[in-house]
Amino acid sequence: MDKVRIDKWLWAVRIFKSRTLATDVVKKGKVRINQQPVKPSSTVTEGDRLQVQKEGFNLEIEVVKLLNKRVGAPLAVTCYVDHTPEDEMNKYKDWFVGKSKGEFREKGAGRPTKRERREIESFKEDPRSDTE
Repeated sequence: MDKVRIDKWLWAVRIFKSRTLATDVVKKGKVRINQQPVKPSSTVTEGDRLQVQKEGFNLEIEVVKLLNKRVGAPLAVTCYVDHTPEDEMNKYKDWFVGKSKGEFREKGAGRPTKRERREIESFKEDPRSDTE
């Protein structure tokens, strides 16, 4: 096995949950092989460097082993080397800080009104949701 379709490989090494998701991301131009934009039918070989935009993060991956069938997570991790810059990895931590706590409301304030609920929901929306 010298070559594997890019969408199939991304799915097999568990970068994406489904092959359909992987295909869609490639079609949108969010995957590059060695700095070149690709189609879902493009092939990947060992040693290729991939740039993948996934959920607002820019991942950089080097292909170490080719797979065309999905494998377990411990085995999938051995098939690529992650070259994603540290600042890109910290993006999630910076965005997530303080979001794990439960909601707080003053005692005796009661339930939020419809208007207050809408304000709360608009405040809590993900700012990246408009870009995808």
